[in-house]
Amino acid sequence: MDLSLLPGRLLFAIPKKGRLHEKCISLLQGANIAFHRHNRLDIALVQNLPIALIFLPAADIAKFVGEGNVDLGITGQDMVEEAEVSDKVVELLELGFGKCKLQVQVPENGTISSVEELSGKRIVTSFKSLAEKYFRELDAKVLKPEEIARGEKTRIRYVTGSVEASCALGLADGIVDLVESGETMKAAGLHAISTILNTQAVLIRNKNPSNYDLVTKITSRIRGVIAAEKYVLLNYNIERTKLKNATKITPGRQAPTISSLEDPDWLAVQAMVEKSTIAEIMDQIEAIGAKDILVFTISNCRVMVDV
Repeated sequence: MDLSLLPGRLLFAIPKKGRLHEKCISLLQGANIAFHRHNRLDIALVQNLPIALIFLPAADIAKFVGEGNVDLGITGQDMVEEAEVSDKVVELLELGFGKCKLQVQVPENGTISSVEELSGKRIVTSFKSLAEKYFRELDAKVLKPEEIARGEKTRIRYVTGSVEASCALGLADGIVDLVESGETMKAAGLHAISTILNTQAVLIRNKNPSNYDLVTKITSRIRGVIAAEKYVLLNYNIERTKLKNATKITPGRQAPTISSLEDPDWLAVQAMVEKSTIAEIMDQIEAIGAKDILVFTISNCRVMVDV
């Protein structure tokens, strides 16, 4: 990659692999950010916008955005907190994927049943900063000042992987790790006794991006992709006398679009409906007399959406 091509381009950091990578690529495609990554190089020039994509480990993105090395990035909220840069970055958008919990886990058949019982014991984690902060506050509540002075506080050990095996190997009394479905932890004979943080993927920027207008454009496009994935467009016909009941079921985001039909006793209704509820909504409006019910996929849009 010729680095002389990068000046004048907004630098946008994307996870290079792992649980967030494929979702990010799909998000960029939906936002019409067109690029080709040559031979797995870690830099790719966007063809239709003055952007350079930088492929980095997700754990590094928060730090690089916070320190101003790159303008934009997608990473987990847990990574932002672990890098201790939450005051140096601006969270633009929660992306609705990569949802996990950072939890304290202990052996299911062990003697520890509450997180207070772990105070002063051994913890293994790959989230050292978050674990240290959590147990420092816990120790202050549970341990006596003289115990802390003697160094009897909780001991945090950092490892890069296979955290869930630490208790079985005798390295720890408990662990702090990300949990998505919980199946890995169950297989390791562990269960959660406390949640430190709920996290998901977020779009972040540094405090002084090189191009505010372009940051706004990218954010708007990505927000549109997220909304399009969450909603469908529902069309149906309903008798005028039943419209009030129908629009209670399909109120839309602001209000439904209502159009007259050639038959004065009938109206056409169009409304955005959450994709996860569409089957139930169709059942309800059919039950009150709706006809010609159609559902359309939304490929992109511009609406505010909670995720």
